[in-house]
Amino acid sequence: MSALTHPARLSNIVFALRNGELRLADYIAEVCDRIEAVEPEIAALLPDPDRRERLLREAAVLERRWPYPDARPMLYGALVGVKDIFHADGFVTRAGTKLPPELFAGSEATSVRLVKDAGALVLGKAVTTEFAGFAQNGTRNPHNPAHTPGGSSSGSAAAVAAGYCPLAFGSQTVGSVIRPAAFCGVVGFKPTYGRIPIDGVIPYSPSVDTVGMFTQDVAGMCLAAEVLCRDWQPVGSGRRPVLGVPDGAYLQQASPQGLRAFEQQVAALQSAGYIVKRVRALDDIAEIDRRHRWMTNAEAARFHESWLDEYRDVYRDEMREVLVAGLATTPEQVEEGRAGRLATRQTLKDLMDEHGLDLWICPPAPGPAPHGIESTGNPMMNLVWTHAGLPALSVPAGKAANGLPLGLQIVGRFNADEALLGWSEDIARDVTG
Repeated sequence: MSALTHPARLSNIVFALRNGELRLADYIAEVCDRIEAVEPEIAALLPDPDRRERLLREAAVLERRWPYPDARPMLYGALVGVKDIFHADGFVTRAGTKLPPELFAGSEATSVRLVKDAGALVLGKAVTTEFAGFAQNGTRNPHNPAHTPGGSSSGSAAAVAAGYCPLAFGSQTVGSVIRPAAFCGVVGFKPTYGRIPIDGVIPYSPSVDTVGMFTQDVAGMCLAAEVLCRDWQPVGSGRRPVLGVPDGAYLQQASPQGLRAFEQQVAALQSAGYIVKRVRALDDIAEIDRRHRWMTNAEAARFHESWLDEYRDVYRDEMREVLVAGLATTPEQVEEGRAGRLATRQTLKDLMDEHGLDLWICPPAPGPAPHGIESTGNPMMNLVWTHAGLPALSVPAGKAANGLPLGLQIVGRFNADEALLGWSEDIARDVTG
Protein backbone atom coordinates (compact mmCIF):
# COMPACT_ATOMS: atom_id res chain seq x y z
CA MET A 1 0.00 0.00 0.00
CA SER A 2 0.97 3.62 -0.49
CA ALA A 3 1.93 5.50 2.66
CA LEU A 4 -1.31 7.44 2.16
CA THR A 5 -3.55 4.37 2.06
CA HIS A 6 -4.51 2.34 5.10
CA PRO A 7 -6.57 -0.81 5.87
CA ALA A 8 -10.08 -0.08 7.16
CA ARG A 9 -12.46 -2.94 6.45
CA LEU A 10 -15.98 -2.25 7.61
CA SER A 11 -16.81 -5.80 8.72
CA ASN A 12 -13.60 -6.10 10.77
CA ILE A 13 -14.04 -2.71 12.42
CA VAL A 14 -17.67 -3.09 13.44
CA PHE A 15 -17.05 -6.64 14.71
CA ALA A 16 -14.27 -5.36 16.98
CA LEU A 17 -16.30 -2.36 18.14
CA ARG A 18 -19.47 -4.32 18.82
CA ASN A 19 -17.78 -7.01 20.91
CA GLY A 20 -15.53 -4.58 22.77
CA GLU A 21 -12.19 -5.72 21.34
CA LEU A 22 -11.69 -2.15 20.11
CA ARG A 23 -12.61 0.79 22.31
CA LEU A 24 -14.61 3.40 20.45
CA ALA A 25 -12.55 6.27 21.89
CA ASP A 26 -9.32 4.58 20.79
CA TYR A 27 -10.70 4.03 17.28
CA ILE A 28 -11.70 7.68 16.99
CA ALA A 29 -8.32 8.86 18.26
CA GLU A 30 -6.48 6.65 15.77
CA VAL A 31 -8.58 7.91 12.85
CA CYS A 32 -8.28 11.56 13.83
CA ASP A 33 -4.51 11.20 14.24
CA ARG A 34 -4.34 9.73 10.74
CA ILE A 35 -6.46 12.50 9.25
CA GLU A 36 -4.24 15.14 10.82
CA ALA A 37 -1.15 13.40 9.44
CA VAL A 38 -2.15 12.78 5.81
CA GLU A 39 -5.19 14.91 5.00
CA PRO A 40 -3.06 17.88 3.89
CA GLU A 41 -1.83 15.69 1.02
CA ILE A 42 -5.21 14.17 0.10
CA ALA A 43 -7.85 16.86 0.81
CA ALA A 44 -10.71 14.35 0.94
CA LEU A 45 -12.73 16.00 3.73
CA LEU A 46 -14.17 19.41 4.43
CA PRO A 47 -12.41 21.12 7.36
CA ASP A 48 -13.91 20.32 10.77
CA PRO A 49 -11.85 21.80 13.64
CA ASP A 50 -14.12 20.17 16.24
CA ARG A 51 -14.03 16.71 14.61
CA ARG A 52 -12.21 14.81 17.37
CA GLU A 53 -14.15 16.34 20.27
CA ARG A 54 -17.48 16.03 18.46
CA LEU A 55 -16.92 12.35 17.68
CA LEU A 56 -15.89 11.60 21.25
CA ARG A 57 -19.06 13.27 22.52
CA GLU A 58 -21.19 11.29 20.09
CA ALA A 59 -19.34 8.10 20.99
CA ALA A 60 -20.15 8.59 24.68
CA VAL A 61 -23.83 8.89 23.82
CA LEU A 62 -23.60 5.75 21.69
CA GLU A 63 -21.96 3.78 24.49
CA ARG A 64 -24.61 4.84 26.99
CA ARG A 65 -27.37 3.88 24.57
CA TRP A 66 -25.92 0.42 23.84
CA PRO A 67 -23.79 -0.66 26.80
CA TYR A 68 -24.17 -4.40 26.10
CA PRO A 69 -22.29 -5.93 23.14
CA ASP A 70 -25.05 -8.38 22.27
CA ALA A 71 -27.55 -5.57 21.71
CA ARG A 72 -25.33 -3.29 19.62
CA PRO A 73 -26.60 -2.54 16.09
CA MET A 74 -25.03 -3.61 12.84
CA LEU A 75 -22.85 -0.53 12.18
CA TYR A 76 -22.08 0.28 15.82
CA GLY A 77 -19.34 2.90 16.01
CA ALA A 78 -18.40 2.83 12.32
CA LEU A 79 -17.26 6.20 10.98
CA VAL A 80 -19.01 7.22 7.77
CA GLY A 81 -17.98 9.84 5.24
CA VAL A 82 -20.87 11.79 3.70
CA LYS A 83 -20.56 13.29 0.24
CA ASP A 84 -21.27 16.98 0.55
CA ILE A 85 -24.46 16.95 -1.49
CA PHE A 86 -26.15 14.86 1.24
CA HIS A 87 -27.83 16.78 4.04
CA ALA A 88 -26.76 15.63 7.51
CA ASP A 89 -27.93 17.16 10.77
CA GLY A 90 -25.27 19.35 12.33
CA PHE A 91 -23.42 19.97 9.05
CA VAL A 92 -23.80 22.70 6.44
CA THR A 93 -24.19 21.29 2.93
CA ARG A 94 -21.95 23.31 0.61
CA ALA A 95 -22.06 21.05 -2.48
CA GLY A 96 -18.57 22.01 -3.59
CA THR A 97 -19.77 25.43 -4.72
CA LYS A 98 -19.43 29.08 -3.75
CA LEU A 99 -23.17 29.65 -4.07
CA PRO A 100 -24.78 30.51 -0.71
CA PRO A 101 -25.57 27.20 1.05
CA GLU A 102 -28.91 28.46 2.36
CA LEU A 103 -30.22 28.24 -1.22
CA PHE A 104 -30.19 24.45 -1.12
CA ALA A 105 -30.45 23.64 2.59
CA GLY A 106 -32.73 20.75 3.50
CA SER A 107 -33.65 17.94 5.86
CA GLU A 108 -31.28 15.09 6.67
CA ALA A 109 -31.07 12.45 3.97
CA THR A 110 -32.87 9.20 4.76
CA SER A 111 -29.70 7.31 3.81
CA VAL A 112 -27.71 9.21 6.45
CA ARG A 113 -30.40 8.62 9.06
CA LEU A 114 -30.43 4.88 8.29
CA VAL A 115 -26.72 4.43 8.99
CA LYS A 116 -26.98 6.55 12.15
CA ASP A 117 -29.90 4.43 13.33
CA ALA A 118 -27.65 1.40 12.75
CA GLY A 119 -25.05 2.88 15.12
CA ALA A 120 -22.72 4.69 12.73
CA LEU A 121 -21.15 8.08 13.43
CA VAL A 122 -20.70 10.74 10.74
CA LEU A 123 -16.97 11.32 10.34
CA GLY A 124 -17.65 14.46 8.34
CA LYS A 125 -18.44 15.81 4.92
CA ALA A 126 -16.44 14.47 1.98
CA VAL A 127 -15.36 16.75 -0.84
CA THR A 128 -17.48 16.66 -3.99
CA THR A 129 -17.13 18.30 -7.35
CA GLU A 130 -19.44 21.30 -7.72
CA PHE A 131 -23.03 20.02 -7.45
CA ALA A 132 -21.70 16.53 -8.32
CA GLY A 133 -20.68 17.74 -11.78
CA PHE A 134 -17.23 17.76 -13.37
CA ALA A 135 -15.41 20.67 -11.68
CA GLN A 136 -12.75 19.14 -9.42
CA ASN A 137 -12.22 20.58 -5.95
CA GLY A 138 -8.66 19.55 -5.16
CA THR A 139 -8.90 16.00 -3.79
CA ARG A 140 -5.94 13.76 -4.67
CA ASN A 141 -5.62 10.01 -5.16
CA PRO A 142 -4.13 8.37 -2.03
CA HIS A 143 -2.28 5.85 -4.23
CA ASN A 144 -0.45 8.69 -5.96
CA PRO A 145 -1.33 12.33 -5.20
CA ALA A 146 -0.27 13.37 -8.69
CA HIS A 147 -3.35 11.57 -10.06
CA THR A 148 -7.07 12.20 -9.89
CA PRO A 149 -9.22 10.19 -7.48
CA GLY A 150 -12.09 10.40 -9.97
CA GLY A 151 -15.39 12.07 -9.29
CA SER A 152 -17.82 13.39 -8.56
CA SER A 153 -17.59 11.40 -5.31
CA SER A 154 -13.89 12.19 -5.14
CA GLY A 155 -13.56 12.80 -1.41
CA SER A 156 -15.63 9.76 -0.48
CA ALA A 157 -13.53 7.32 -2.50
CA ALA A 158 -10.26 8.89 -1.34
CA ALA A 159 -11.36 8.88 2.31
CA VAL A 160 -12.08 5.15 2.21
CA ALA A 161 -8.81 4.38 0.42
CA ALA A 162 -6.92 6.47 2.98
CA GLY A 163 -8.48 4.53 5.85
CA TYR A 164 -10.31 7.50 7.35
CA CYS A 165 -13.61 5.66 7.31
CA PRO A 166 -14.67 2.13 6.38
CA LEU A 167 -17.84 3.39 4.65
CA ALA A 168 -18.65 6.53 2.68
CA PHE A 169 -21.60 7.77 0.68
CA GLY A 170 -21.39 8.76 -2.95
CA SER A 171 -23.92 9.34 -5.69
CA GLN A 172 -23.98 8.36 -9.34
CA THR A 173 -25.66 10.11 -12.25
CA VAL A 174 -23.17 8.95 -14.89
CA GLY A 175 -20.13 7.29 -13.29
CA SER A 176 -19.51 9.05 -10.00
CA VAL A 177 -19.23 5.96 -7.76
CA ILE A 178 -17.84 3.18 -9.95
CA ARG A 179 -15.06 5.21 -11.57
CA PRO A 180 -13.56 6.77 -8.40
CA ALA A 181 -13.77 3.39 -6.67
CA ALA A 182 -11.66 1.89 -9.44
CA PHE A 183 -9.19 4.79 -9.46
CA CYS A 184 -8.76 4.61 -5.66
CA GLY A 185 -8.57 0.81 -5.40
CA VAL A 186 -11.70 0.33 -3.29
CA VAL A 187 -15.13 -1.26 -3.73
CA GLY A 188 -17.86 0.97 -5.12
CA PHE A 189 -21.53 -0.01 -5.32
CA LYS A 190 -24.26 1.72 -7.33
CA PRO A 191 -27.48 -0.12 -6.47
CA THR A 192 -30.49 -0.54 -8.70
CA TYR A 193 -32.12 2.83 -9.33
CA GLY A 194 -34.47 3.52 -6.42
CA ARG A 195 -33.25 0.81 -4.01
CA ILE A 196 -31.90 3.48 -1.62
CA PRO A 197 -34.00 6.59 -0.90
CA ILE A 198 -32.57 9.66 -2.62
CA ASP A 199 -34.38 12.30 -0.54
CA GLY A 200 -32.19 14.79 1.29
CA VAL A 201 -29.61 14.71 -1.53
CA ILE A 202 -29.20 17.74 -3.82
CA PRO A 203 -30.45 16.50 -7.19
CA TYR A 204 -28.63 16.51 -10.48
CA SER A 205 -30.94 14.38 -12.60
CA PRO A 206 -33.71 12.70 -10.59
CA SER A 207 -34.45 10.29 -13.44
CA VAL A 208 -31.14 8.51 -12.78
CA ASP A 209 -29.57 9.89 -9.56
CA THR A 210 -28.64 6.97 -7.30
CA VAL A 211 -27.13 6.81 -3.81
CA GLY A 212 -23.99 4.67 -3.76
CA MET A 213 -21.35 3.59 -1.27
CA PHE A 214 -17.65 2.90 -0.91
CA THR A 215 -15.96 0.27 1.27
CA GLN A 216 -12.65 -1.57 1.16
CA ASP A 217 -14.13 -5.01 0.54
CA VAL A 218 -17.29 -6.71 -0.70
CA ALA A 219 -18.11 -8.18 2.72
CA GLY A 220 -18.32 -4.66 4.12
CA MET A 221 -20.49 -3.58 1.21
CA CYS A 222 -22.91 -6.39 2.00
CA LEU A 223 -23.28 -5.01 5.54
CA ALA A 224 -23.94 -1.52 4.25
CA ALA A 225 -26.40 -2.70 1.62
CA GLU A 226 -28.42 -4.63 4.18
CA VAL A 227 -28.84 -1.42 6.20
CA LEU A 228 -29.55 0.89 3.28
CA CYS A 229 -31.32 -0.96 0.47
CA ARG A 230 -35.09 -1.34 0.57
CA ASP A 231 -36.36 -4.90 1.21
CA TRP A 232 -32.87 -6.41 1.31
CA GLN A 233 -32.88 -10.23 1.21
CA PRO A 234 -29.32 -11.64 1.40
CA VAL A 235 -28.62 -14.63 -0.83
CA GLY A 236 -25.77 -17.13 -0.86
CA SER A 237 -23.35 -17.22 -3.76
CA GLY A 238 -24.23 -20.84 -4.63
CA ARG A 239 -23.08 -21.79 -8.13
CA ARG A 240 -20.66 -19.70 -10.13
CA PRO A 241 -22.45 -17.10 -12.26
CA VAL A 242 -22.27 -17.06 -16.05
CA LEU A 243 -20.48 -13.87 -17.07
CA GLY A 244 -21.08 -11.83 -20.20
CA VAL A 245 -18.64 -9.50 -21.95
CA PRO A 246 -20.45 -6.79 -23.95
CA ASP A 247 -18.37 -6.87 -27.13
CA GLY A 248 -18.57 -4.07 -29.66
CA ALA A 249 -18.61 -0.28 -29.66
CA TYR A 250 -19.16 0.03 -25.91
CA LEU A 251 -16.14 -2.07 -24.95
CA GLN A 252 -13.93 -0.35 -27.51
CA GLN A 253 -14.34 2.91 -25.58
CA ALA A 254 -11.68 1.64 -23.17
CA SER A 255 -8.05 2.52 -23.82
CA PRO A 256 -5.63 -0.09 -25.22
CA GLN A 257 -4.08 -0.35 -21.75
CA GLY A 258 -7.51 -0.74 -20.16
CA LEU A 259 -8.52 -3.43 -22.67
CA ARG A 260 -5.31 -5.39 -22.12
CA ALA A 261 -5.89 -5.33 -18.38
CA PHE A 262 -9.52 -6.37 -18.83
CA GLU A 263 -8.55 -9.33 -21.03
CA GLN A 264 -6.12 -10.46 -18.34
CA GLN A 265 -8.96 -10.25 -15.81
CA VAL A 266 -11.22 -12.30 -18.08
CA ALA A 267 -8.50 -14.92 -18.48
CA ALA A 268 -8.04 -15.11 -14.70
CA LEU A 269 -11.76 -15.69 -14.19
CA GLN A 270 -11.86 -18.36 -16.90
CA SER A 271 -8.89 -20.08 -15.26
CA ALA A 272 -10.82 -20.03 -11.98
CA GLY A 273 -13.67 -21.93 -13.64
CA TYR A 274 -16.12 -19.21 -14.69
CA ILE A 275 -18.01 -19.47 -17.97
CA VAL A 276 -17.49 -16.21 -19.86
CA LYS A 277 -19.55 -15.50 -22.98
CA ARG A 278 -18.81 -12.72 -25.43
CA VAL A 279 -22.02 -11.09 -26.58
CA ARG A 280 -22.38 -8.38 -29.22
CA ALA A 281 -24.03 -5.56 -27.29
CA LEU A 282 -24.47 -1.80 -27.03
CA ASP A 283 -23.34 -0.83 -30.51
CA ASP A 284 -25.75 2.11 -30.11
CA ILE A 285 -23.70 3.44 -27.20
CA ALA A 286 -23.21 6.84 -28.86
CA GLU A 287 -26.98 7.31 -29.10
CA ILE A 288 -27.44 6.18 -25.49
CA ASP A 289 -24.79 8.67 -24.41
CA ARG A 290 -26.49 11.50 -26.27
CA ARG A 291 -29.95 10.70 -24.83
CA HIS A 292 -28.54 10.41 -21.31
CA ARG A 293 -26.83 13.78 -21.50
CA TRP A 294 -29.92 15.48 -22.93
CA MET A 295 -31.91 14.23 -19.96
CA THR A 296 -29.35 14.88 -17.23
CA ASN A 297 -28.36 18.35 -18.48
CA ALA A 298 -31.99 19.41 -18.77
CA GLU A 299 -32.95 18.13 -15.33
CA ALA A 300 -29.94 19.84 -13.74
CA ALA A 301 -30.84 23.08 -15.50
CA ARG A 302 -34.41 22.86 -14.22
CA PHE A 303 -33.17 22.62 -10.61
CA HIS A 304 -30.71 25.52 -10.97
CA GLU A 305 -32.69 27.77 -13.32
CA SER A 306 -33.94 30.20 -10.68
CA TRP A 307 -30.36 30.84 -9.47
CA LEU A 308 -28.55 30.97 -12.78
CA ASP A 309 -29.10 34.63 -13.64
CA GLU A 310 -28.02 35.96 -10.24
CA TYR A 311 -25.12 33.55 -9.71
CA ARG A 312 -24.02 32.87 -13.30
CA ASP A 313 -20.47 34.05 -12.63
CA VAL A 314 -20.25 32.16 -9.33
CA TYR A 315 -20.72 28.75 -10.92
CA ARG A 316 -17.58 27.01 -12.10
CA ASP A 317 -17.19 26.93 -15.90
CA GLU A 318 -17.89 23.20 -16.14
CA MET A 319 -21.20 23.43 -14.26
CA ARG A 320 -22.31 26.58 -16.05
CA GLU A 321 -21.78 24.86 -19.42
CA VAL A 322 -23.96 21.94 -18.31
CA LEU A 323 -26.76 24.27 -17.22
CA VAL A 324 -26.66 26.37 -20.39
CA ALA A 325 -26.77 23.21 -22.50
CA GLY A 326 -29.64 21.91 -20.40
CA LEU A 327 -31.69 25.06 -20.90
CA ALA A 328 -31.30 24.60 -24.67
CA THR A 329 -32.55 21.00 -24.58
CA THR A 330 -36.05 20.52 -26.00
CA PRO A 331 -38.85 18.75 -24.11
CA GLU A 332 -38.89 16.12 -26.86
CA GLN A 333 -35.19 15.36 -26.29
CA VAL A 334 -35.75 15.04 -22.55
CA GLU A 335 -38.61 12.59 -23.05
CA GLU A 336 -36.53 10.62 -25.53
CA GLY A 337 -33.85 10.35 -22.87
CA ARG A 338 -36.29 9.15 -20.24
CA ALA A 339 -37.89 6.61 -22.55
CA GLY A 340 -34.45 5.33 -23.50
CA ARG A 341 -33.81 4.17 -19.93
CA LEU A 342 -36.47 1.47 -20.08
CA ALA A 343 -35.67 0.53 -23.67
CA THR A 344 -31.98 0.03 -22.87
CA ARG A 345 -32.82 -1.94 -19.73
CA GLN A 346 -35.12 -4.24 -21.71
CA THR A 347 -32.54 -4.76 -24.46
CA LEU A 348 -29.91 -5.78 -21.91
CA LYS A 349 -32.37 -8.11 -20.14
CA ASP A 350 -33.25 -9.77 -23.45
CA LEU A 351 -29.56 -10.34 -24.21
CA MET A 352 -28.96 -11.81 -20.75
CA ASP A 353 -31.96 -14.11 -21.13
CA GLU A 354 -30.98 -15.19 -24.65
CA HIS A 355 -27.40 -16.05 -23.71
CA GLY A 356 -28.04 -17.33 -20.17
CA LEU A 357 -26.04 -14.59 -18.46
CA ASP A 358 -26.14 -13.78 -14.76
CA LEU A 359 -23.80 -10.79 -14.78
CA TRP A 360 -21.98 -8.49 -17.18
CA ILE A 361 -18.28 -7.77 -16.66
CA CYS A 362 -16.42 -4.84 -18.19
CA PRO A 363 -13.84 -2.16 -17.37
CA PRO A 364 -14.99 0.45 -14.80
CA ALA A 365 -13.01 3.17 -16.58
CA PRO A 366 -11.03 3.50 -19.81
CA GLY A 367 -7.83 2.81 -17.83
CA PRO A 368 -6.18 3.72 -14.52
CA ALA A 369 -6.56 7.17 -12.97
CA PRO A 370 -5.23 9.87 -15.33
CA HIS A 371 -2.35 12.10 -14.31
CA GLY A 372 -3.32 15.45 -12.83
CA ILE A 373 -6.23 16.55 -10.66
CA GLU A 374 -7.88 19.00 -13.03
CA SER A 375 -10.13 16.26 -14.45
CA THR A 376 -12.07 13.42 -12.81
CA GLY A 377 -11.58 11.09 -15.78
CA ASN A 378 -14.00 9.81 -18.38
CA PRO A 379 -17.26 8.12 -17.25
CA MET A 380 -18.00 6.50 -20.63
CA MET A 381 -17.72 2.94 -19.25
CA ASN A 382 -20.36 3.64 -16.58
CA LEU A 383 -23.00 5.70 -18.37
CA VAL A 384 -25.04 2.91 -19.97
CA TRP A 385 -25.50 0.94 -16.74
CA THR A 386 -26.61 4.08 -14.89
CA HIS A 387 -28.94 4.95 -17.77
CA ALA A 388 -30.57 1.51 -17.54
CA GLY A 389 -30.76 1.71 -13.72
CA LEU A 390 -28.89 -1.57 -13.25
CA PRO A 391 -26.87 -2.40 -10.12
CA ALA A 392 -23.12 -2.12 -10.65
CA LEU A 393 -20.09 -2.87 -8.53
CA SER A 394 -16.42 -2.04 -8.98
CA VAL A 395 -13.92 -4.33 -7.25
CA PRO A 396 -10.14 -3.93 -7.09
CA ALA A 397 -8.51 -6.05 -9.79
CA GLY A 398 -4.77 -5.60 -9.91
CA LYS A 399 -2.41 -2.78 -10.79
CA ALA A 400 -1.50 -0.90 -13.94
CA ALA A 401 2.08 -0.70 -15.14
CA ASN A 402 2.50 2.57 -13.23
CA GLY A 403 1.36 0.94 -9.98
CA LEU A 404 -2.07 2.59 -9.86
CA PRO A 405 -5.13 0.47 -9.08
CA LEU A 406 -7.29 -1.20 -11.70
CA GLY A 407 -10.83 -2.35 -11.15
CA LEU A 408 -13.39 -4.71 -12.63
CA GLN A 409 -16.97 -3.53 -13.16
CA ILE A 410 -19.63 -6.17 -12.48
CA VAL A 411 -23.24 -5.44 -13.46
CA GLY A 412 -26.33 -7.35 -12.38
CA ARG A 413 -29.95 -7.61 -13.40
CA PHE A 414 -32.41 -4.91 -12.42
CA ASN A 415 -33.36 -5.27 -8.72
CA ALA A 416 -31.05 -8.28 -8.31
CA ASP A 417 -28.54 -6.40 -6.14
CA GLU A 418 -28.44 -9.25 -3.62
CA ALA A 419 -27.27 -11.73 -6.26
CA LEU A 420 -24.70 -9.25 -7.59
CA LEU A 421 -23.10 -8.79 -4.17
CA GLY A 422 -23.51 -12.47 -3.29
CA TRP A 423 -21.44 -13.51 -6.30
CA SER A 424 -18.97 -10.62 -6.29
CA GLU A 425 -16.98 -11.54 -3.19
CA ASP A 426 -15.70 -14.67 -4.94
CA ILE A 427 -15.20 -12.79 -8.22
CA ALA A 428 -13.14 -10.13 -6.45
CA ARG A 429 -10.90 -12.85 -5.04
CA ASP A 430 -10.66 -14.91 -8.22
CA VAL A 431 -9.97 -12.03 -10.62
CA THR A 432 -6.61 -11.39 -8.99
CA GLY A 433 -5.75 -15.08 -8.69
